[in-house]
Amino acid sequence: MSLSIGIVGLPNVGKSTLFNALTRKGVLIANYPFATIDPSVGVVAVPDFRLDKLSDMSHSAKKIPAAVEFVDIAGLVKGASEGEGLGNQFLSNIREVDAIAEVVRVFDDDDVHHVAGSVDPRYDIEIIDLELVQADLQSAKKRLDRVERDAKSGDKDLIAERDVLQKIVPALESGKPARTVSLDDKERALAKGLHLLTMKPVLYVLNRKSGAVNIDAEGGQRWKELQDFFVAHNAKYVFVDAGVENDLSDVHADEKADFRRELGVPADGLDDLIKGGYELLDLISFFTTGEKESRAWTIKRDSSAPEAGAAIHTDFRDKFIRADVIRWDKLLESGSWSKAREKGQIRTEGKEYIVEDGDVMEFKV
Repeated sequence: MSLSIGIVGLPNVGKSTLFNALTRKGVLIANYPFATIDPSVGVVAVPDFRLDKLSDMSHSAKKIPAAVEFVDIAGLVKGASEGEGLGNQFLSNIREVDAIAEVVRVFDDDDVHHVAGSVDPRYDIEIIDLELVQADLQSAKKRLDRVERDAKSGDKDLIAERDVLQKIVPALESGKPARTVSLDDKERALAKGLHLLTMKPVLYVLNRKSGAVNIDAEGGQRWKELQDFFVAHNAKYVFVDAGVENDLSDVHADEKADFRRELGVPADGLDDLIKGGYELLDLISFFTTGEKESRAWTIKRDSSAPEAGAAIHTDFRDKFIRADVIRWDKLLESGSWSKAREKGQIRTEGKEYIVEDGDVMEFKV
């Protein structure tokens, strides 16, 4: 399934540097013939050691990971919802993505100007959130006015949409994102069709800088306020040093760990970001493996076996008979699919089976 995450942020927070680092980490576009070839789009592999091990076991000619599209969204400034800066382009681009990676600067550096004059991550988040809420409020109110008029005809679909908008608009008017509104599954499906910006899940990307004063290390009021915000909103966040990751893009994998230790950046922030975006949308991977290729397939958590099969081809859903399944680690222990079958470790599952993260599958149609 296609997955795209829009990278947003204020000027001089490291957004473009982060995108450049991700793009240089990208997978071969040839493996993704339907991916948009655009300078503002980077197709990036989801790191997964399980796929590496399965590919080695099967001596696969090709290894194809799950992938995420990262989209470099035009920069946002205060007033974007009113068309300031590249506001209209920004709002148009962000409506197309599945989730938002909001880059937030958490370092002090006098050589890197901050648009507000000083670094205050909580304030930066407020600016971006306010612009998205205001843009949604404009479109939601316009839509509600029309639907309230048309719903007088008694059309059930219009009435349902009206009821959802009547819940969402007051929240937006009070400055709250649409995703904070309590909706049941049917209402949420209707809300998704409205393409509201604040319905999209958000992953906050806290951009540190090696050698600078980072507010998380410093502690203090700014860090406390940011932590309080994350707790209050049950928000997900990851740390990244965009500058270091960009500099390490051309360094051989065997040497990266040494450079990271020297720079005091032990973790691969890009991997954390990619996996964080994957998890944000509640996605999992199942695998197929063989001599021709080993591949990770992206599906929504709690997908049935036929639904998972559709990730490969619609026939695997429509003509589904059964699926042979084994956990990736059990398959590795056996050493091959045939040996696992001899040991009776391959299970046969039907249409009701809910695929688990890490399943290795063969479909029968």
